[in-house]
Amino acid sequence: MSDYTIMVGDCLELLRRMPDSSVDSVVTDPPYGISFMGKKWDYDVPATEVWAECLRVLKPGGHLLAFAGTRTQHRMAVRIEDAGFEIRDMIAWVYGSGFPKSHNLDGEHDGWGTALKPALEPITVARKPFSGTVVANVQVHGTGALNIDGCRVRAADAMTLAKNWNRLTTVDMRGGNYVGGKSGKIPRTAEASDLGRWPANLIHDGSAEVIAAFPDAPGQLAATSTSDTQRAGQNVYGNMKRGRGTEASANNENAGVVGFQMKPGARRLDSGSAARFFYCAKTSRKDRNEGLLSSDAPAVAKDATMRDCETAEWSARNGNSHPTVKPTDLMAYLLRLVTPAGGVVLDPFMGSGSTGKAAMREGF
Repeated sequence: MSDYTIMVGDCLELLRRMPDSSVDSVVTDPPYGISFMGKKWDYDVPATEVWAECLRVLKPGGHLLAFAGTRTQHRMAVRIEDAGFEIRDMIAWVYGSGFPKSHNLDGEHDGWGTALKPALEPITVARKPFSGTVVANVQVHGTGALNIDGCRVRAADAMTLAKNWNRLTTVDMRGGNYVGGKSGKIPRTAEASDLGRWPANLIHDGSAEVIAAFPDAPGQLAATSTSDTQRAGQNVYGNMKRGRGTEASANNENAGVVGFQMKPGARRLDSGSAARFFYCAKTSRKDRNEGLLSSDAPAVAKDATMRDCETAEWSARNGNSHPTVKPTDLMAYLLRLVTPAGGVVLDPFMGSGSTGKAAMREGF
């Protein structure tokens, strides 16, 4: 079990007591500034001063991952950036269980409302600036890079996992960075990794609603095919025109419809399924109440409205009363992504402790 320290008090005051460059990562779920359930603690996103202290206690190159609300993500990111962080990316956690808090109109305006269904939470990815190269910084501080192999997504399809899978590419590798190939450059062969797919800046909850949105979704690159029946009605970009009988086919892995060998790399070999992204469901009651005396009974009925959720007696519930608990698996994945082995993680907005629970499980 990992060592841990719980500090109770105003996070800004407590952060000021911590030494410089003493933590490897900051992974946190701060207030979103949307006055959730009318709570005073959620009246605004954390001040720039808080993020400045997080910057100070982070080692050079250390990453910050901070959840946010869709309405206030811009304020969260600006304050993090104003504190001195580099904004590196944004991870979207997409889910299908959101419920629209909309005021629906009637009469001549029937069918109109005031809100969309919530279906994602943005996670700001930021990094403390450092001097020199990433390689040199990692050697000195252990921070600055992402743990790609530790967060690869296991592919469900055997074709992607096959060791003989490859495709032609003009992408070159220089000093640890991918560099686009120049015109006329000799193509290189990129082989699939049996460790899984490269982690993306999208995470989903595995719900049927989300999964259904991925196969041949509009705007997604289609699998190359010369079959009229396979190309029809896909509603995707990248559909290839039907080829002549002498042209390479990508209709199957080994040969075309007339028996000739396909060109290497002519086949897309990347399923349109959501399986290529890491998924983590919303917090289960078992995960939420683990370690607590609980009957595992829900706080509200299954068909409860948003108003029922807001007025429920959460404080009287036998179990974890926190209304926005994050899944342990999700926090563990994020921790692995930005924290070196055995590193120290800081969560300045602890809530019910999902980050700490995941950190202990992962050995941080």
